[in-house]
This record gives sequence, structure tokens and C-alpha cells, in this order.
Amino acid sequence: MMPTMAMDGEAVLELRMIDPRRIVRGDLVTFASPLDPSRKVCKRVVGLPGDVVCVDPTGEYAPSTEHVVIPRNHVWISGDNAAASRDSRLYGPVSMALIKGKLIARVWPLRSATIFSNNFSYID
Repeated sequence: MMPTMAMDGEAVLELRMIDPRRIVRGDLVTFASPLDPSRKVCKRVVGLPGDVVCVDPTGEYAPSTEHVVIPRNHVWISGDNAAASRDSRLYGPVSMALIKGKLIARVWPLRSATIFSNNFSYID
């Protein structure tokens, strides 16, 4: 499983000069919240334009049999803690225009430092 971010106590490197078309499944991205544009959130990309995704595998917001095709220039995002996450299950596909950055490394705590996007890691 990919590294999961804690609610607090971690520091990360965020790459802000990104081409949203180079986002891949599994990337952790930051974006303006579709519910409150003044708020910046961080979630994992699980669907790209043209993908067919299950709207809610947990069945909490929609039947687990409901699927959607991700529109052009949009992504489907998910919080790692589904039980406590507001994500695409709630507000649907996210426009790539809202994406502001991509997390590329966890730098604190140092013992578990990991490069997220390319599956590289280092140990102090």
C-alpha cells in the first residue's frame, strides 16, 4: 500500500510547478476544495480522465454498484481514511484546474521519509 499521510506531525515537499496532465494514479495532490475554494486539501488520485471508477466502494454515499466515467480534464480523488474523508464520493470528479501541487516527499518524521510519486524511498 502507498504511504498514508497523518493528520499532523509530518512535513512534506510539495511541487507546485506541475503539469496536471502528468498526474498519475496514486499521486498525492493538493487542490482548492470544491466545497470551499479558500481551503487547500490533499488527497490521492484514484481515477484519470476516461477511467471508469466505482463512486463509493464503501457504500456510504452511493451504492457500491454505481460507477462513473471520469470526464476530460478531471480526476477522481480519494482520502486515505475513507471513513472520515470528504472526497470525490461527495463532490464528484475534480477539475484539474483546481490542482495546485503534488506531494513528492515526506521529510518528517525522517525515519519514514518516502518519495511518493516514483516509489523511491530513503532511510536516515
